[in-house]
Amino acid sequence: MTTMQHTLTFFGVSALAMMALLYLRPELAHEASQLLAAPNKPAPAITRAPLQAPALSALMTAPAPAPAPAVLAPDEPPILALDEKAAKANRKQQEFVTTWLSKRYRVAGDAANMLVSTAYSTAREIKLDPLLILAVMAIESGLNPFAESPVGAQGLMQVMSKIHHEKFQDMGGTKAALNPVANIRVGSLILKEYVKRGGSVEAGLKTYVGAAAFETDQGYGSRVMNEYQKLKLVASGKKVPTFTSPVAPKPVMAEKASQEQIAGL
Repeated sequence: MTTMQHTLTFFGVSALAMMALLYLRPELAHEASQLLAAPNKPAPAITRAPLQAPALSALMTAPAPAPAPAVLAPDEPPILALDEKAAKANRKQQEFVTTWLSKRYRVAGDAANMLVSTAYSTAREIKLDPLLILAVMAIESGLNPFAESPVGAQGLMQVMSKIHHEKFQDMGGTKAALNPVANIRVGSLILKEYVKRGGSVEAGLKTYVGAAAFETDQGYGSRVMNEYQKLKLVASGKKVPTFTSPVAPKPVMAEKASQEQIAGL
């Protein structure tokens, strides 16, 4: 009890001394209150930006931006108005084609729009009918950019990347064969080369499917041209049914012949 009494007396005297010190030195009291309050302050909230899925356009190489329209002098003819009218008609045509292909092959609208716009920009660059490119894409893969055949044909236009590897060199090599933009470009170049060599679209399609050495292409050219005619009607604003009887798959035998034939060219 005596020890406890001495201890309490010591703490009491110490407390009185501390209070006297804080009374005489108010700045110490202010600093002590800040130190005691600091641990109780809430930590600042950390804001995190919401994660967003990349846009579809980021997954494909965007077409080069259109050049700015030239400013005409007062005495020049109104060519700009004609160009704008043609560009507007072209955009409307692409909208018709995109909507129809999206419904026919059950492709998301934004994906179909990217494929159609890429086909049109490629066609402008290499001077080939964009509707023919789209017709080949439709028959070859059903607009599936990841389609692959047992013999190695890949992508939207079923390009034999091992055979045409040199055409992929400036696009990152054959690994780009499943990139929609690269596949459309290389496939279109091959198609144009065969059409030019054969002297007609029909002959070019026969070589494209690997049936140049045979009497018949087993209906491949007819299916492509039938799809092409439908696309022409759609592009002109006509109502064309999106559902028809299923298209027969491209014969594997013709694909093997294509591999052997192209390798020997």
